[in-house]
Amino acid sequence: MRKILLIGTGGTIACGHSEDGLKPLLTPEQLLSYVQDSKEFCETDTIQLMNLDSTNIEPKHWLAMAACIEAHYDEYDGFVICHGTDTMAFTAAALSYLIQHSPKPIVITGAQHPIDLEDTDARVNLMDSLRFAANEKAHDVCVVFDGKIIAGTRAKKEHSKSYNAFASVNYPYLGMISDGRVLLYFEEPKEMGPVQFYHDMTASVGLVKLVPSMPADILDYVAGRCDAVIIEAFGVGGLPVYEHGSFFDVVHKWTREGKVFVMATQVAREGSNLAVYEVGKKVKEEAGVMEAYDMTLEAVLTKLMWILPQTKDAGQVKRLLGQCINRDILWTRK
Repeated sequence: MRKILLIGTGGTIACGHSEDGLKPLLTPEQLLSYVQDSKEFCETDTIQLMNLDSTNIEPKHWLAMAACIEAHYDEYDGFVICHGTDTMAFTAAALSYLIQHSPKPIVITGAQHPIDLEDTDARVNLMDSLRFAANEKAHDVCVVFDGKIIAGTRAKKEHSKSYNAFASVNYPYLGMISDGRVLLYFEEPKEMGPVQFYHDMTASVGLVKLVPSMPADILDYVAGRCDAVIIEAFGVGGLPVYEHGSFFDVVHKWTREGKVFVMATQVAREGSNLAVYEVGKKVKEEAGVMEAYDMTLEAVLTKLMWILPQTKDAGQVKRLLGQCINRDILWTRK
């Protein structure tokens, strides 16, 4: 029988009522008590790593999760992390970079309603996650939610209340879990490793979302405090040049000083392409702006947080950003 480690980090799935509203209170052992039937296919141990509303999650917590899995990696066949939904996509992406080429599954799940309610998705999500973690074909970091299996770098929360909260962006679902069966849409050979753990991330990555007529010197403020800045641009990507200020000039100044700029898109699907319009082609060719392509925002952000402790050389950052890790990017252009 497969051995699984259930790691509690908090989130709605573990919430109880307090005077100030819902807050994480339940232990992973208590969560496990609601899915007794899981004993039919796996033996599960539990660890309470933290008990946070996922709003409060930051890189030090991702490092703690990765360190916990590394410490117990040889003892278990799979891992399930119970997590809040609000930052689950960031955590799934971050762990995809901190734990690479894992032949064992690392599954992240949660719920839109606490597990102790009669009307909740928590018990199904937890049971599905344990079932997938116990599957011999499962590997790498995945999100399991509402019966869907999503690559850790491709998950995005698209609904704030509905049970079908997460979608797989710019990549197919890996499979589904239905009627107690794991159904894989396509089977890939396991990356048999060896598994590689990383032990450092930086929080020095900023994000600016463009809006019409935004003052360009906002970038000065962010770039002055961060090693890298992601710009969420309009459409397939580009920088505005207004009468009251040029974003191109600000970005060009900072890239010459060694700051990393990456252009992403505010559009939910299909990604960026700076080669299409003058407003994009110029900043890529003349200002050295890099491109997110089809990566999710969560993946770009956490990938930069993983890259920058290794190198701040622009060429090396660009190379690592374009390297496919756990299905995070399908295509790039030079």
